[in-house]
Amino acid sequence: MNPAFHTLDIIIFAAYLLVIVGLGIWISRRKKNRDKTAEDYFLAGKSLPWWTIGASLIAANISAEQFIGMSGSGFAGGFAVASYEFMAALTLIIVAKFFMPIFVKQGIFTIPEFVEKRYSRQLKTILAVFWLGLFIFVNLTSVLYLGAKAIDTIIGTGNGSLIIPAIVGLGLIAALYSITGGLSSVAWTDILQVFLLVLGGVITTVVALHYVSPNGTIMGGIRHIGEAAGDRMHLILPKDNPEYHNLPGIAMLIGGLWVANLYYWGFNQYIIQRAFAAKSLKEAQKGLTFAAFLKLLIPFIVVVPGIVAYVMYIEGSFGAVEALTNANGSLNNDNAYPWLISTFIPVGLKGLVLAALAAAIISSLASMLNSASTIYTMDIYKPYIAPKVKEKTGQEVSLVLVGQISAALFLVIAIFIAPLLGSVGQMFQYIQEYTGLVSPGILALFLLGLFWKKTTNKGAVTGVLISIPIALALKFLPISMPFIDQMFYTCVLTMAVIVMVSLCTCDEADDAKGIPLTSSMFKTTTDFHIGAYAIMVLLVVIYSVFW
Repeated sequence: MNPAFHTLDIIIFAAYLLVIVGLGIWISRRKKNRDKTAEDYFLAGKSLPWWTIGASLIAANISAEQFIGMSGSGFAGGFAVASYEFMAALTLIIVAKFFMPIFVKQGIFTIPEFVEKRYSRQLKTILAVFWLGLFIFVNLTSVLYLGAKAIDTIIGTGNGSLIIPAIVGLGLIAALYSITGGLSSVAWTDILQVFLLVLGGVITTVVALHYVSPNGTIMGGIRHIGEAAGDRMHLILPKDNPEYHNLPGIAMLIGGLWVANLYYWGFNQYIIQRAFAAKSLKEAQKGLTFAAFLKLLIPFIVVVPGIVAYVMYIEGSFGAVEALTNANGSLNNDNAYPWLISTFIPVGLKGLVLAALAAAIISSLASMLNSASTIYTMDIYKPYIAPKVKEKTGQEVSLVLVGQISAALFLVIAIFIAPLLGSVGQMFQYIQEYTGLVSPGILALFLLGLFWKKTTNKGAVTGVLISIPIALALKFLPISMPFIDQMFYTCVLTMAVIVMVSLCTCDEADDAKGIPLTSSMFKTTTDFHIGAYAIMVLLVVIYSVFW
């Protein structure tokens, strides 16, 4: 073990920061601001190839909430939390096959823009404001706090003294290239970021397995955690498991987990924006398939380290009990991953692993900032404040400037709020639960809007507004119900409300804004079919092994 953060680690980490910021700024300066259109800034000129899309999707997705939060959930409940990642792979295939052809045909910049085309400007504005609030007050703040907490544990004293400086530093680094360069800088730097975060995750997992192993081998470590924590190596939890309330067994696979994943991967601006920026529909679909393969790897480099930390904790080895217990005696789940890095990663590699963790954090921050500014600029500023700005007048550059200023403002707000999250336990479950109050209603209106032409604007507005009271009612029922189940029932009930109101308010056979669908829209290439079937086979194997 080598717990010290050496000068060599500092040099490696600083070199990463210089490279990533330099690369992002270089990409941003290939086209000056005055020459950039909104499409250049917010959608990278619709020029991204499949491999950039896939890498950028994963870099945007994998952040502190996975490395820190999901590892913490792995420490608390075991491998079952990996279902979020495994089912995400299948969800990406569904999004590529059935959602992307409709989005591409609509030619949209943002998800709220689709809402306006399908429903109304009123509903679009409601959702745009909601998404801005979610990005700023939940996503940006949680990523900043978890990332800063990890840095404080790895290179500081672990007493919180570096949390605020780290929050500010992470935010500024992400801002340096994302605000100036837009999605193009974010997406192309993500290629390096995703390589680093996978490499760092593999190193941490391998080193952790080496130390937990009785004979110092990787296979020995795998066997040992299977023997010492065999009850935590299952994807489906029994009802008597303490974590069942967060991860309710088979109900995850057939219920609420689909709500979480379809909402996140299909209708989340900061994720799907990369696919909107593809050269073509085929490139977008190949990029989503590539991301699906990468998702299958993530649990083994994120959740497994949390389980290793749990084994060390129950065995009382390497000071794990002291490191992973709070002063009040409660477990510090989210400290598992940073503690492993701080305690076991050797000099030199520690700087690289910290760079990988920072890559995951910074890439997600950059993506969220870009998407929040896109929604504000295209869905609030342009239609309500500057409706006459058009690209052909040469005034489009003003939209780029508005996007840059708004991104900077959102970051400042998040930096001030992030330190307030220190009292949260399992951050990953916290994010899922509170996002889950609103995501079921939004998913319901999108699914019906995409695939049922009778859906009306009145039905959608009514459904969205009533979905939150439904979610709160289910949350505070006298009978305790897992929040994943709450999400599923909220979505089903909201869809029922939308259907009933739509049937009562649709005067014609179909709503005037209903989307005409043809079988030819959903035709995909042989390459896509091969990739999709491979994903499904791998999922069957994984669930057979870890059921």
